[in-house]
Amino acid sequence: MRHDKASQVLELARMLGSSAEGLTLDEMARELDVGRRTAERMRDAVAVVFPQLEIVDDPPTRRFRIPSGLDGLYQAPTAEELAALRRAAEGFAAGGQRSSAAALRGLERKVMSATKAGARRRLAPDLEALVQAEAIAVHAGPRPFEDEAVLGVIREALLAGRMLRFRYQGGRTPGGEREVTPCGLLFARSNYLVAAEGEKEPMNWRLDLVREPMVLQRPAYPPEGFSLQAYADQSFGIYRDAVEDVVLRFRPEAAEGALRWRFHAGQSADVEPDGSVVVRFRASGMRELAWHLFTWGATVQILAPERLRTVLVSELRAALAAHAPEGSQAEPPPAI
Repeated sequence: MRHDKASQVLELARMLGSSAEGLTLDEMARELDVGRRTAERMRDAVAVVFPQLEIVDDPPTRRFRIPSGLDGLYQAPTAEELAALRRAAEGFAAGGQRSSAAALRGLERKVMSATKAGARRRLAPDLEALVQAEAIAVHAGPRPFEDEAVLGVIREALLAGRMLRFRYQGGRTPGGEREVTPCGLLFARSNYLVAAEGEKEPMNWRLDLVREPMVLQRPAYPPEGFSLQAYADQSFGIYRDAVEDVVLRFRPEAAEGALRWRFHAGQSADVEPDGSVVVRFRASGMRELAWHLFTWGATVQILAPERLRTVLVSELRAALAAHAPEGSQAEPPPAI
């Protein structure tokens, strides 16, 4: 027990030493999954061991940090941490994200070079054993966009708060020039620039269709109150259309899987008396959601919206028309 408490205090010290703005007591409690009073006692223990702990007034609260960071004595990585870092790099590489893989491999080299020789020798056998015992399962899907020149220009515009100009090979006028306010980058199966054109709401622009990006000298900032995470959470996946209330019922035999599945960040799930599960959330991207629901087969029933049911039926009929045996009759997909 004493060892566990000491480990938690050291972990808190690392958090306070790695944060530029510092942490509030509530943030410490949330990160360590403890109560506020426990977080106070741990902060006091850190202050005893690290008297350089600094208090930063941030009305209506206070923040705490260790501005000089921690000595390397307290920062030796574990074999599990290094194995997770390498596994993440291999996962990016397997998925085609070469620049992200290279960045993580570079970070691993920096961590290892900052680790004392004796600690490196002790880590090596366990690290190799863990790496050999764990593997990355490669999932089918599109390779993510990986043009560092394009990403570099977009990141420059985001950091400088400037307008961005590029030719876009998608949309109704392929090859047309666009001037947008960049709001962020979304990394998923395909990668996207989130940006607003003129007075329009932010939307997704496929990075693989962006050509000749250029940072303009005109200032440009996301709409007031814009949150990239909140924007991403509005959609089931990446595709965006009208935001609708979704209600799905999963049969009892699929209840356990449905309760474990994350359909949306704002979802709720209720177990019915018959053992079925009703999942509710509000999102856009009905076509992508319909594609996913197909994988649940007959165990899911769409209660709302009607458009989602129409989209799923249309996709099923289109697939049947394309793959039904020659000469058989398949109903044509209805217009949406």
